[in-house]
Amino acid sequence: MSILHPSSNIASEVNLNLEAFLKDFSIEVMPRTAAKIENFCDILPQQTLIYIAHIEGTPIKEMVDTAKRLVDEGFDVMPHFPARIIKNHATLVDWIKRYQNESGVKQALLLAGGVDKPYGEYQCSMDLLETGEFDKAGFTNLHVAGHPEGNIDIDKDGSTSNVDAAISLKQTFSKRTDAKMAMTTQFCFESGPVIKWANRMASRGIDIPIHIGVAGPAKLQTMIKFSLACGVGASLRVLKRRAKDVTKLLLPFKPNQILTELAEHKAANPNFLITNVHFFPLGGIKTNANWAMENGGTSTMPANQS
Repeated sequence: MSILHPSSNIASEVNLNLEAFLKDFSIEVMPRTAAKIENFCDILPQQTLIYIAHIEGTPIKEMVDTAKRLVDEGFDVMPHFPARIIKNHATLVDWIKRYQNESGVKQALLLAGGVDKPYGEYQCSMDLLETGEFDKAGFTNLHVAGHPEGNIDIDKDGSTSNVDAAISLKQTFSKRTDAKMAMTTQFCFESGPVIKWANRMASRGIDIPIHIGVAGPAKLQTMIKFSLACGVGASLRVLKRRAKDVTKLLLPFKPNQILTELAEHKAANPNFLITNVHFFPLGGIKTNANWAMENGGTSTMPANQS
């Protein structure tokens, strides 16, 4: 599918780059938001990778039921495993087995999770990886979190030293195991910091593919609220600048600029570590899906592959 320039019958190079960049995009849902969609086949290409966010307090049954439903509808499913809300080793093994046996899922996004005090023995994604339980269960795709703008919960001094050390550990793990790993990042709004971060990762010997997190179309107020809650840093200035323009204040914020700029950079630098786009549908799943499809988003991944 090509996207035509509005003033001609020739597909614009920039839009073709964006189309290529959006190939095999993914999107994130929660059980309660997924329940509002009658059939995901109506809004997304089958085999699209759908992450299921595990928010504190969500019963594992709701997570597994949502995973099964999405798999049955023909989608590739990746549930979150937040380390800090997993009480113990027995709980971890139980969750893995339930996903595997009840929905056929064999992949996961491992992350620390958004709680300050761990429920039990696990603090971070490396703690989960080092249990070896995902390997025993035959989980092939293990994604981990990335933080292009750092993470104040991990580096309270505002540096990136702990975040960088964690990425190095994950890089080492990826080399000594058979796991297919990728880094899925927090959402960002500005391409410059993202490009600089990804290049810095490459300069440090990191070669784990990056799935860049981007917020889907949403009201500006919604974007700012989620950004502040999630600790999005430097690129928040993009939203602040827009908020000062009263002519744009009531219009939905769309990810056109950041994705177009990243797509152009990727086209000019094929070895750029960012390989995929991951959407956080802050303005609604249908709205995000429509934008992705209108801008060339497709999925060609076979089931249970990333």
